[in-house]
Amino acid sequence: MIIRQAIVRHGRRIAARPPPPSIRSFASSVDVDAIEASLDRSLKETHSIETLLQNETTEPIPSIDNTTHTTPNQASNRQVAESYHAIKRQQFLTSHLGTTLTPHYEPHTLLTNPPSPSDITLPLLLASQSHLGHSTSLWNPMNSRYIFGIRSGIHVISLDITAAHLRRACRVVSGVAERGGLILFVGTRPNQDRCVVNAAKLAGGCHLFERWTPGSITNGHQILGHCKMRVVDEFDRPIPGYENELLERPVLKPDLVVCLNPLENWVMLHECSLHGIPTVGIIDTDANPTWVTYPIPANDDSLRCVQLIAGVLGRAGEEGQRRRREKARRGEVTYQPEQFEVKKSEGGI
Repeated sequence: MIIRQAIVRHGRRIAARPPPPSIRSFASSVDVDAIEASLDRSLKETHSIETLLQNETTEPIPSIDNTTHTTPNQASNRQVAESYHAIKRQQFLTSHLGTTLTPHYEPHTLLTNPPSPSDITLPLLLASQSHLGHSTSLWNPMNSRYIFGIRSGIHVISLDITAAHLRRACRVVSGVAERGGLILFVGTRPNQDRCVVNAAKLAGGCHLFERWTPGSITNGHQILGHCKMRVVDEFDRPIPGYENELLERPVLKPDLVVCLNPLENWVMLHECSLHGIPTVGIIDTDANPTWVTYPIPANDDSLRCVQLIAGVLGRAGEEGQRRRREKARRGEVTYQPEQFEVKKSEGGI
């Protein structure tokens, strides 16, 4: 309709316009008839286009209400918006009613936010599958004092003993960290690297998640002689000027070793026993508890259990480091500082 009116309006305007002076003399009735015929053809084409568009359009163009100046679609949209706001208001008014969902298990929290030693409970150990042992045919008789019973041919570890031994290990780790000792966390099984690194970072120690090199303790000067050392103060700030003295000193040995899989690292545990280094390890029903100094009877095949124990021990080391720094601020040193002998040059006074 708009197209037709535009064509008619412009056609009449063109027809009524007087021709220019140079052309007016040449205008004739033949030219006027030709213009009217072209206008008629244009009107017919416009009608045909409008008919085609009306046939192809599925929805007719809505009419505008003269009173509200809106279309029916806009009115329906306003009703939908009003209904939405009413539902939101009802949800806000009734949000405090009913029950709330309890927190559920999130696996990443054992790495990002591990529990502290005070959070050790039997339900927590049970949920991490710490009570599951090996088949009765694979058990080590020296673990009989840690076994609660047998279920479906599998030994069940007593969680009371696990909790007690884990708390004792936490006190050991915390005491070593408080006295400025070097703690080494070892876990060489697949997927144990993240929990090992995180525990060592919390306790301010070292970590090892690859194969243990035999002789790293008994023959450490040859294997680890290229490793660099540094001198720090009571606030762990490096002190420069001792590079030459450190070259002639033997390599450092850990003051405590935490092993998460003793079966694969029995060589390391043997070297620690030869040098009097205390060890903490997860002992399953098929392992020998005499390999470590402070055994923790638990399921070493469960990654969740290993992450729980490593995180708790890391938190214990973090607590020990915090107490050591607090005493250092008060001027108390919790460990015996190392004495360096300054060599006098020949011919000196």
